[in-house]
Amino acid sequence: MTLTNLKAASAVLSFGLIATQAAASGCEALPDHAALTTALQASTATTSETANGGLELNMWASIVDRDGKVCSVAMTGDDRGDQWPGSRVISAQKANTANAFSLPGLALSTANLYSATQPGGSLFGLQFSNPVNPQIAYGNAEAYGTENDPLVGQQPGGVNVFGGGLALYDAQGVLLGAIGVSGDTSCADHNIAWRTRAALELATVPGGVSANGDDGIVYDITDGASASGFGHPTCGGAEDSIAQEIGAGQ
Repeated sequence: MTLTNLKAASAVLSFGLIATQAAASGCEALPDHAALTTALQASTATTSETANGGLELNMWASIVDRDGKVCSVAMTGDDRGDQWPGSRVISAQKANTANAFSLPGLALSTANLYSATQPGGSLFGLQFSNPVNPQIAYGNAEAYGTENDPLVGQQPGGVNVFGGGLALYDAQGVLLGAIGVSGDTSCADHNIAWRTRAALELATVPGGVSANGDDGIVYDITDGASASGFGHPTCGGAEDSIAQEIGAGQ
């Protein structure tokens, strides 16, 4: 092969790799509705033998890509009314938050944002930025939780500062987007999101603010103050002990 041909072949190969990477971006690189539903059901007590320490209710989950576009919305119940109706949009809000405030080298869960956004905290007011756009958050209610949920393909925005939102990283540590889970206590939501992310094999977290160096929930609030600045309150059940058992926090 001549040098000219070798250069041409190399250029074609490089173009092909770039095209492959581009094709695997956005929602195409993330789990579809069926995969999300299966992983969520396996992580929720009502649809499996998995306990998360909270009220053990049916759940909503949403996945967004790196641009904040909703890729899929799922539920564990048979009908949209089997989960708290208000938690559908909250799940998308949590996904948007975890994506918006995570980076290729540092993941922040929505649980990590709780203390800093309280009055006097360094990020107070963050929760009021980027509000959910209600004009695109709702629509055909009969399609809620299905692959045709009105949120899919939309960028609803929203910021949420309690447990249940986690960034999604592939096996190479590439940040692809985030997942948001809602429908139980915020502490249980975090545990369910953690289990669901692991089931989807999108948990190669490069770094975080927890003692484990990831985006786990931090239970270090004493007398109203977080020792780390990233603490989250307990929720009254066994959520904190289960978080320790599954590696979702300390």
